[in-house]
Amino acid sequence: MPGLRLGRMLSMPFAAQNFERLVGTPGFSETMLRNHFKLYEGYVKNTNDLVDKFRAAAKAGQSSYELAEMRRRFGWEFNGMRMHDLYFGNMVKGGKPLDKNSSLLKRIAEQFGSFDAWAADFKAVGSARGIGWAVLYLDRATGQLFNVWINEHDVGHLTGGVKLLVMDVFEHAYMLDYGIKRADYIDAFFRAIDWKTVEARLI
Repeated sequence: MPGLRLGRMLSMPFAAQNFERLVGTPGFSETMLRNHFKLYEGYVKNTNDLVDKFRAAAKAGQSSYELAEMRRRFGWEFNGMRMHDLYFGNMVKGGKPLDKNSSLLKRIAEQFGSFDAWAADFKAVGSARGIGWAVLYLDRATGQLFNVWINEHDVGHLTGGVKLLVMDVFEHAYMLDYGIKRADYIDAFFRAIDWKTVEARLI
């Protein structure tokens, strides 16, 4: 946020982004999307509530078992907020294809053999039993790409890694429309990927 002093930035609450543009995305009912938006807004609210409690406790010089447990919870709420920012952010109605000359496509082909081989691997990660996320990560230290399973929101992240593509595979992301047919949801998600946004995260 250019022009904002650090002190002011630290005092500003987190705000839920507006993803209304996704309503009408093929394969995602309006009801399911709006339920998902509400859940996402809950993470934002809970993150703000916890930040307020931490600041109040710091001013009062308080330390307690309850406060320690809230600090443990913070990663869950904050990551729940940010993962949904990335998930909804890398989707667009109708999808946007990956440019044939893109640097991301070249990296994928070099490391996985082909885009189709990468996609099959990513879908396999997303099909793993359990709740969580499938994420295409870039390890900046080596330039390697990894398809990674994130359990819950706060377990399994690659330290220093850049999340390029994020897919929610918690039940709330698909069961209302697809029941237990997660593979059908994953196919619908792939048709809605905004690859321009994904590639922009590579920079």
